[in-house]
Amino acid sequence: MAPTNPTNPALPRYLEALWGIEPAKPRRGPKPTVTVTDIGRAAVALADNSGWEMVSMKAIAESLGMTTMSLYRYVESKDDIGEIMVDEGLGPANLDYGKHRWRASVAIWADAFATRLRSHPWLATMPMARPPLGPNALSWTEAGVRAFDDTPLSGQQKMSALLLVDGFVRNHIRQASQMGLIGPAPRNSRPPYETMVASLADPRHHRSILAALASMDPAAEFDDTQLRFGLSVLLDGLDALIA
Repeated sequence: MAPTNPTNPALPRYLEALWGIEPAKPRRGPKPTVTVTDIGRAAVALADNSGWEMVSMKAIAESLGMTTMSLYRYVESKDDIGEIMVDEGLGPANLDYGKHRWRASVAIWADAFATRLRSHPWLATMPMARPPLGPNALSWTEAGVRAFDDTPLSGQQKMSALLLVDGFVRNHIRQASQMGLIGPAPRNSRPPYETMVASLADPRHHRSILAALASMDPAAEFDDTQLRFGLSVLLDGLDALIA
């Protein structure tokens, strides 16, 4: 649904299209043959297959059977493409917290956000020129702020708390992706990290590492275990602030 605030500033073409806002001045020329959603899906497919670094105006145009110049009827720069593909990759939040209190609600948000990033790990690694403003991106922000509704935090504190949780989840997925723990399997598989460390570490110099590894659950998955540990510590801090 398009925003209805009559004081809306002039918006770039791609944002008008994402939000379904009719442009104040219709553009001249032939009728568009694709939508920004088509462009977003093409960019997401390229990023999923080859990484966000391989997404270019030329590659998107070729996948859609268009010329590179024709894309400029929809966007003004590659930065616009970045925001379109991020919004498409995120999809809508659609979270229902039921009667959960804030801590459980934030955990639900973090789990859902991490799941979405795992499906497109490049979302956590691709640099953005500006905060995304697409409808899907804002739905995640809305759901995240709403998770703090039953707290006495100020509006600024709620936004800051959400940014803290968002940053932690993104960094966790980024690390897991860069270490090959999620996403496509590495071409040259190696033994587990713990096994490699045990074969290299010297008890005289690495006794603390070896002792820590010896006490770890070998069946625990890094991705899930570390996400829950870090989120628990983070929420303990927010709990102290709220108290």
